[in-house]
Amino acid sequence: MIPTDEIILILDFGAQYTQLIARRIRECGVYCEILPYTVAPAQIKARRPRGMVLSGGPSSVYEPGAPMLDPLLYDMDIPILGICYGHQVMAHQLGGNVVRAPIPEYGSTRLELIDRHDLLADLPDSAECWMSHGDIVMEPPVSFTTLARTSTTPVAAMADENARLYGVQFHPEVIHTPYGKDVLNRYVRDICGCAGRWSPGSFISESIDAIRERVGDGRVVCGVSGGIDSCAVAALVHRAIGDRLTCVFVDHGLLRQGEADEVRRDFADALGIHLISVDAAERFLSRLVGVLDPEKKRKIIGEEFVRVFEEIARTIHGASFLAQGTLYPDVIESGVGHAATIKTHHNVGGLPETMGLQVIEPLRYLFKDEVRAVAKELGLPDSIVWRHPFPGPGLAVRIVGEVNRDNLRMVRQADAIFLEELRASAHYHDTWQAFAALLPGIRSVGVMGDDRTYAHPIILRAVVSDDAMTADWARLPYDLLQKVSNRITNEVKGINRVVYDISSKPPATIEWE
Repeated sequence: MIPTDEIILILDFGAQYTQLIARRIRECGVYCEILPYTVAPAQIKARRPRGMVLSGGPSSVYEPGAPMLDPLLYDMDIPILGICYGHQVMAHQLGGNVVRAPIPEYGSTRLELIDRHDLLADLPDSAECWMSHGDIVMEPPVSFTTLARTSTTPVAAMADENARLYGVQFHPEVIHTPYGKDVLNRYVRDICGCAGRWSPGSFISESIDAIRERVGDGRVVCGVSGGIDSCAVAALVHRAIGDRLTCVFVDHGLLRQGEADEVRRDFADALGIHLISVDAAERFLSRLVGVLDPEKKRKIIGEEFVRVFEEIARTIHGASFLAQGTLYPDVIESGVGHAATIKTHHNVGGLPETMGLQVIEPLRYLFKDEVRAVAKELGLPDSIVWRHPFPGPGLAVRIVGEVNRDNLRMVRQADAIFLEELRASAHYHDTWQAFAALLPGIRSVGVMGDDRTYAHPIILRAVVSDDAMTADWARLPYDLLQKVSNRITNEVKGINRVVYDISSKPPATIEWE
């Protein structure tokens, strides 16, 4: 369900900025995908990429066991751009000299151009760039030309134009490199020869064709939550196969206040697609009794979702496919391939090993902001397009401890108050996501009406982000936070303290579990 004629592959060496490289290349109108650096050359060749980018990483090329690129990839006649560690790997493997920098460079650095060539043609003679490295390329490989330097990095950019191999020590993907997007655009358009046809419209057209080809005359069950991801998937699949799609909304007892009624109403009004609503609260809650580990929660919920969908599918003749709104951040954080598992998303690593349905995930390689663009192109209303994300496991991962009815009551009421006041103050759309989390294992002493209390804290969390891969805490007004705190401690029985989470991602995640 992705374009096959214009793909840039990013080989990941473990950099914190790898996903940002992908986003910037897609902003140039070219589709790209992230793969581990260990991918076999045969797999690369089968994908027919127009170019490859080698990401940064935390290693030093001269250390034993440092990750290296398969040497065969340098001979595949595909333009390669190395960034930071990728730049050093290229230099090291092709005969250059990489050493520990006498003075590491971190942050904004002045770049001096020596020779622009195609890659740096849009840059002035001297420009700011963002550096983050402790090693340097002291001498480039014999066939390479040095394109740029800094006061402490003699080879800040290099190129072998005959072999179409390029390396930059700086990070063109970050906003702190003002001409960075020009460098990436030059690479994908001029050097790799991409026309830049990647767009929401092209994605929709190609996805519809791919869905039709895969499903054939079959039928599809689509799990919907009312959020933008599942609604966009439902709209895509409906365009592809029409009434052979059945959407299923599962009330697992872990929803926000009034959400079940809201989803049933808004989904029908917006999409006009047949929707089956299933009340499965008892079966989900009974399986979560006594479960404290967040990974176990996610996997239990993921499996139970699939079992409900399978039961519905058995009542629909010919239904053998399950469509769901998996996004690229879900895949990355779930530790697919060589990536570390940050948290298992219920719709990725939480899927059971044996399933009676084949999974269709049209949005699997999109970031959230790209999904919003697709949803707008599909004509979904703003109430769905700009709805705050809500995790599939729901309030279960906003209770840092056991999921039971009393804990659900407290976090649900507090969350409703927070969102109500955000909307009333017109700050709802200033935030990417906002919610309340409960710490049921913690109690603190308080005083209410001259009486001592010993009750739980509520955590308020509000963040700003573009794609959920990184996020910063929202600077909400103090008077708004004060109002929310007063209402929660006065109206939610069992809560006597409210705190505001000011952690960014990284090091924290957006959700608490």
